[in-house]
Amino acid sequence: MGKTSDLTAVQKTIIDTLHKEGKTQKVIAKEAGCSQSSVSKHINRQAKGRKKCGRKKCTSSRDNRTLQRIVTTNPFKNVGEIHKEWTAAGVSASRTTTRRLMKDMGFRCRIPCVKPLLNMKQRKKRLAWAKDKKDWTDAEWSKVMFSDESKFCISFGNQGPRVWRKSGEAQNPRCMRSSVKFLPSVMVWGAMSSAGVGPLCFLRSRVNAAVYQEVLEHFMLPAADQLYGDADFTFQQDLAPAHSAKTTSTWFKDHGIPVLDWPANSPDLNPIENLWGIVKRRMQYARPNNAEELKTTIRATWALITPEQCHRLIESMPRRITAVIEAKGAPTKY
Repeated sequence: MGKTSDLTAVQKTIIDTLHKEGKTQKVIAKEAGCSQSSVSKHINRQAKGRKKCGRKKCTSSRDNRTLQRIVTTNPFKNVGEIHKEWTAAGVSASRTTTRRLMKDMGFRCRIPCVKPLLNMKQRKKRLAWAKDKKDWTDAEWSKVMFSDESKFCISFGNQGPRVWRKSGEAQNPRCMRSSVKFLPSVMVWGAMSSAGVGPLCFLRSRVNAAVYQEVLEHFMLPAADQLYGDADFTFQQDLAPAHSAKTTSTWFKDHGIPVLDWPANSPDLNPIENLWGIVKRRMQYARPNNAEELKTTIRATWALITPEQCHRLIESMPRRITAVIEAKGAPTKY
């Protein structure tokens, strides 16, 4: 055993202990069961410290701080753009080095979260709304019927199962997946409460005040009868132009239906947004070929939503409101 790297952890401990006690290297070698040269090398290395190996770094700490400032200031630039700006500052480094240093700094390339852009006035209104509703109980929230529209598209992306095929079968129709230039899509209106979901409405045209009032007449009212019976309820809607039109407000007054005051650009406060997400995730492996098959898939998936799922989403309202208050009106993770 003439190499220091051959020493075990136990031998190194024995050498260090006996060396501190003032024993000679000959005695230490005998006790540790290794050569005297190994003892000498280990003691000298511990005293001097092992020198670092490898190439000398091509960037200084100042250069690294410049890179971190560039990435922090321009987080949406790609590696090539960041590398170009960094080298323009006088740094000599490759694109690979730039990527590696960014990774060492903790930066990772991720898909950005999408949140509505809120101005200060909207944030203040959201904060005031949350503070006004922070003491609402689960029983009060259970009397609210939440509504929203959502767009569904036929997906031909990379999601779904792969195909097993042999070499040369790439163009075999059996092994190919269909694609279209313009993906068919449908717009859907739906409503939910803690008791479950109401019927869906597939919108055929652009939603204006007149179209929206027809949706309320033929789908919202039946949903209210289904979910609440003769009990009182409050209707929730966002501030889309068709929803906040004067004629729509008149329609609600004529039917004696109270409407929950709602802050602008606040999908994070609406639990039905999470319900749409559940439906779309369950449909990710479905492969409808046209709009009618897409509608059929949406109806079937919507019918699988249970009252327990809706109840859990409604129960999240106090947490959503607390999150808005803590964020001082800013968008939240919901």
